[in-house]
Amino acid sequence: MSWSLISAGFATGFLVGLTGVGGGALMTPLLLLVFGVAPQTAVGTDLLFASVTKIAATRVFQGNGFVDWEIVKRLWWGSLPAAALTLLWIHNLSSNGQDVAFLKRAIAGAILLAVMSLLLQPALHVLSKRYFLVNGQEIRGLQGIWTIFAGALLGTLMTLTSVGAGALGVILLTHLYPIRLTPPRLVATDIAHAIPLALFGGLGHMLLGNVDFSILGTLLIGSVPGAFLGALLTSHLSHTLLRSILSMTLLIFGSKLWWSVLP
Repeated sequence: MSWSLISAGFATGFLVGLTGVGGGALMTPLLLLVFGVAPQTAVGTDLLFASVTKIAATRVFQGNGFVDWEIVKRLWWGSLPAAALTLLWIHNLSSNGQDVAFLKRAIAGAILLAVMSLLLQPALHVLSKRYFLVNGQEIRGLQGIWTIFAGALLGTLMTLTSVGAGALGVILLTHLYPIRLTPPRLVATDIAHAIPLALFGGLGHMLLGNVDFSILGTLLIGSVPGAFLGALLTSHLSHTLLRSILSMTLLIFGSKLWWSVLP
């Protein structure tokens, strides 16, 4: 079990460092379907796992000057308040005993949404870039407020399911900043935004008793070096191939999870 968790942590950390995607979308279904962890515990454990793993990747990106901190701060204005409100809602949901089936469906839905985001991201980037070149002045005037709204959406989805900050964050930033963010800057900015969001959500879940520290520690043994390696290689490997592999993997996990909770 320990070596399986370490290997899962390394593979997930590598993908996070390389593409900015795969943290919650991959680790949460692994914890649910492979390691048999309860949904609430899988979400809470994965959020803390993601925060530490992404810190490792961000240290590399920050050293290369890839993080756009202005965009990150705009996202935080929306995501952190939304995360706090979502935690209060989750606590009430747990008290009513309605959380297990609902959370499984929410996680499965978020994973399938992540798959669509990964598949659509290249085409959306081309379309958004063309539109921005024609309507750049108008778009710049709205970028700030729309980025805050995007952060609120990511904060809600990630706190509820631990999925979304990577795949959905990338596609939202692609749409909002098609010229400003090159692929390495897109990955770095998306990861930097997710760190305090994942940490905040994870600490909230910890207070609700939804974190397994034994599993968390074992996963981090593999994920931290994996994230460092992925971040170092992000400019050298084919993101198109990796995105395709990751999309198919997530599609399998998401579909299996969705069917597992149908009556």
